[in-house]
Amino acid sequence: MEATILHADLDAFYASVEQLLDPSLRGKPIAVGGGVVLAASYEAKAFGIHGGMPGRRARELCPHLTFVSGHFDDYQRLGDAAIAVIGDFTPLVERISIDEAFADVAGCTHLFGPPPDIAQAIRRRVRAELGLPISIGVARTKHLAKIASQVAKPDGLVVVDPDSELEFLHDLPVELMWGVGPVTQARLADIGVVTIGQLAQIPGRALERLLGHALGDKLAALAWNRDPREIKPHRRAHSAGAQSAIGRKPAQEQVFRPTLRHLADRVASRLRAKSRPGRTVTVRVRFADLRSVTRSVTLPAPISATAILAEIAEELVRGALADHPDEKAISLLAISVSNLERQAIVQLELPLGLAGDGRRPGSRTGMARWMADRAVDAIRDRFGWEAVGYGSVALEIVRSVPDEFRELAEKDL
Repeated sequence: MEATILHADLDAFYASVEQLLDPSLRGKPIAVGGGVVLAASYEAKAFGIHGGMPGRRARELCPHLTFVSGHFDDYQRLGDAAIAVIGDFTPLVERISIDEAFADVAGCTHLFGPPPDIAQAIRRRVRAELGLPISIGVARTKHLAKIASQVAKPDGLVVVDPDSELEFLHDLPVELMWGVGPVTQARLADIGVVTIGQLAQIPGRALERLLGHALGDKLAALAWNRDPREIKPHRRAHSAGAQSAIGRKPAQEQVFRPTLRHLADRVASRLRAKSRPGRTVTVRVRFADLRSVTRSVTLPAPISATAILAEIAEELVRGALADHPDEKAISLLAISVSNLERQAIVQLELPLGLAGDGRRPGSRTGMARWMADRAVDAIRDRFGWEAVGYGSVALEIVRSVPDEFRELAEKDL
C-alpha cells in the first residue's frame, strides 16, 4: 500500500504565534504563561524548558527567558487557518487538536501529485500565508505518520517508505509512541526497553503483566505498525473532561473540594452548551509520587448540572483516598463525563422524598439545580465567564493555566 496518511503539526505553536505577532521575540527563548509554562519556543526548549514547568524553575534554567501572555484569539484564528489549508487538498481531514491534524490524500493524488508533493505544498502555503512553521509526517498508518512528524521537527518533512517501515520505526525511542507517557516509559526502562524495536520483542503476556491488558495489547500492535484506524472527518469527542495540577497538597477535603467544584463547573458548562449530558462520571487522583488512581460510576440518568457532578466527583475522590490511606499528598485532580447522550427528555419524578433526591435530574431539587445552572450560563454568555460563579467553592482557586488556554484543546462535543 502507498503511504497516503499525513500528520501535520504546527511547530511550538503558541510560542511561534507570539514570535509572529512580535518580531522582536524571534530567535529568543520565550515562554507563554507566567506562574507555569504553557508553551516554550525551540530556543527555550534548548535550555530544558517545557510545558507544565513552574515559571520559577524555567527562569532558573534560562535567566534571560521572556514570558509573554497568551493571545488566545490569535491561536484559534491561525490554527483554524492552518487546518483550512490542509482541507484545500482533501476533505478527509481529522483534526485532533488546535495545531495538528491527520489527512488522507489517497483520493486527490491525480489533482495535486503524490503524497510527498502534497505535504510540501501544504508546508509552503502555511509558511507563506500564515508565517508559521509546520512539520509533516507521511506514512501508511496514522500512528506511523504521527511519529514521522515528530521526527521531522522542527519545520521538516519525513516520508516513511512502506517497504522500510519497521526499519524506521524500531530504531526510535519508545516515548515517541502514542500512549507512552512518563510513567509507562519508566516502567519499560526498568526492564531495559528504551526503543520501539525492543518493545516489539517483548512477549505479549509479559507486556500485559507490566502495563495491563488494554495498554499492553495496544503498544504490542503499534510496535509492529498494526494500526487499522481510518481518518474520521468531523470527529466529535465522546467525553468531556478537565484536570488541574495543584502542586503537592495535603489529601484533605479543604484542598480537593474547591478544586473539584471548579473542574465540575468547567465540564458541566460544556455539556450544557452542547446539550450532551452524560451518564458515567470518572475522577482521577494523582499522588505526590505521580502514581494515579481512577474511580467511576455510571448513573441511571444523564447529568449536566454542576452541583450534581461536583458532589458525585467528591464522593469518588473520598473513596479513592480511603482506599489509599498511606497517601498523604495529591498533585492532580481530574473529572470526566462519558456515555454522552443527545439532550434526553428529562423524566419528571414525583416528590416521594427518596434518598439522593438532589442528584436525580427529574426531581424537584434536580430541576432547580439545572435551572440555576442555565441562569449562570446566560449571565456568562452575556458578560463573560468571570461575571458569576458558584458560592459553594469555599476557597479561591488559583488557576495557573488560564481557562482560555484549556478551551483551545477541547474537542467539539
